[in-house]
Amino acid sequence: MSFDAGRLAAVISPLRRALLAAAREREGLPDIPDAQVEVVRALPHGTVASPSGLADALGLRRSTVSNLLASMERAGLVARRPRSDDRRQVDVVASAKALGYFERFDRASEAIVADAAASLSAEDLTALEQAVPALERLRDVLVAQRAAARAEAAS
Repeated sequence: MSFDAGRLAAVISPLRRALLAAAREREGLPDIPDAQVEVVRALPHGTVASPSGLADALGLRRSTVSNLLASMERAGLVARRPRSDDRRQVDVVASAKALGYFERFDRASEAIVADAAASLSAEDLTALEQAVPALERLRDVLVAQRAAARAEAAS
């Protein structure tokens, strides 16, 4: 059996879009742009980050993160607070509103996938169970490759 990278790539994006749309509809959630989703995912409950730390972690330009944070703050998704040790610097935290959206989204997504998977054969369920660790490793490799490319471009 040969691996068909094109086929996998062609499945991932529509699968992701279908899950996002179904979870938003089920929970009545707003349509949050992907870049803003990445920012909130980088700020789980109790996490504080600097704008430059977020830019580095997400592989985005600092000016892009600054603009994202401004619009997200207006939407009530993040809060920027001056640092106590250096008032010229700010810390960013996800708001309770944003974290609530993501908790609802994650619960809905899990339920949607579980409901859909219930209609699959035992063989398909076994294949999916076995595929998840490989997909997690693939994600990690892609993230690492992107980080390496950014680091190389910056040097």
